[in-house]
Amino acid sequence: MAVTTPEAWVTPRTPAATDADKDGIRSVVFDYFEGWYDHHAERVSRALYPGLAKRSFAQDPDRTPALETIGADQMTAWTAMYPGIERAGARRMTDIRIDDISGGIATARVYSERYVEYLHIVLMPDGWKIANTLWRYADGHGPGG
Repeated sequence: MAVTTPEAWVTPRTPAATDADKDGIRSVVFDYFEGWYDHHAERVSRALYPGLAKRSFAQDPDRTPALETIGADQMTAWTAMYPGIERAGARRMTDIRIDDISGGIATARVYSERYVEYLHIVLMPDGWKIANTLWRYADGHGPGG
């Protein structure tokens, strides 16, 4: 007996990424990073999917590798709470590398003076949003550094 797949479950051919897709992705990444650097919580919030999982690769006090997780609300609150304490004088040197765009999802890497961050980005009805991130401090940086 042949199994048929309902049409609702058949994914259409994925269209090629457009310049508008690339511009939208870069724009949301700049909102996220520049919003953080500029202490602009509304801009950061606008860039994030409400169910964001932002994870950092770090070390616990015993220097054991640890993975910490925060969400969109915490990221937005920290942006509002900490007006440039560690960001004062930071150079922007933000290098955005879009690795792939495929049918409303994308992955990108961001290299800035203080951070290395990998992003998963999704196209929602109100635009591109950052759904997941994994980050670490850039070489030579860290808490208090």
